[in-house]
Amino acid sequence: MVLNLKKNSYSRRDRIKTDLYNQRLLSASSLARKYHVSRQTIVGDIALLRAQGEPIIATVNGYHYQKSNDLYQGIIVCQHNLQQTRTELETIIAARSQVLDVVVDHPLYGQLIGTLGLTTSADIDRFMEQLAGDRARLLSSLTNGIHLHHLACPNEQTFMQIKKQLKQAGILYSDDET
Repeated sequence: MVLNLKKNSYSRRDRIKTDLYNQRLLSASSLARKYHVSRQTIVGDIALLRAQGEPIIATVNGYHYQKSNDLYQGIIVCQHNLQQTRTELETIIAARSQVLDVVVDHPLYGQLIGTLGLTTSADIDRFMEQLAGDRARLLSSLTNGIHLHHLACPNEQTFMQIKKQLKQAGILYSDDET
C-alpha cells in the first residue's frame, strides 16, 4: 500500500510538471481539484519538484514553469513612489518583456525577493487591484522606494530601450547608468 502511494505521488508530480510546462499559469487550488488531493499536497509536490531543481516559479497568481529560452535577462534598479508603479510595469510589459521579480536590500534582513511573474496587462491589473484591495504595501516601501527587477526581454536592445524609457519617466534609479 505504501509503495503504491509513493508511485502515485511520483506520477502526480510528473503530471503536475507537464501541466505547468504546457500552461502559462496554474493555481495550487486548480491542480488540487484536478488531481483530487488537498491544496497543501500540491504545495508540497511543488516544493519537492523545486528542490529537485525544476524551475517552477511561484507568483501571486499561481505557479508557472520557467522555460529556458532565448530571452535576454537583465536587472534594472528603480526608485519611485506608489503612483508610478503602474507606469513602471506598463513600460516593461509594453516592450513585450516580463517582470520576473522585485528585490530590495533590507538593512536588517538582507536581500528580500518577491516573485512577480508579470507578463501581460491583465497581470498588472490584478497586481494593482490586489495592492489596493489588500491595503498591502510595496516591498520597496521598506527601502525608500529603491528596488531591483529582474526582467526577461526579447533581446538586449529591448532591455536598453526599457531602461531609457524608465529613466525619462524618472523611475530608473539615478545612479544606474544606461
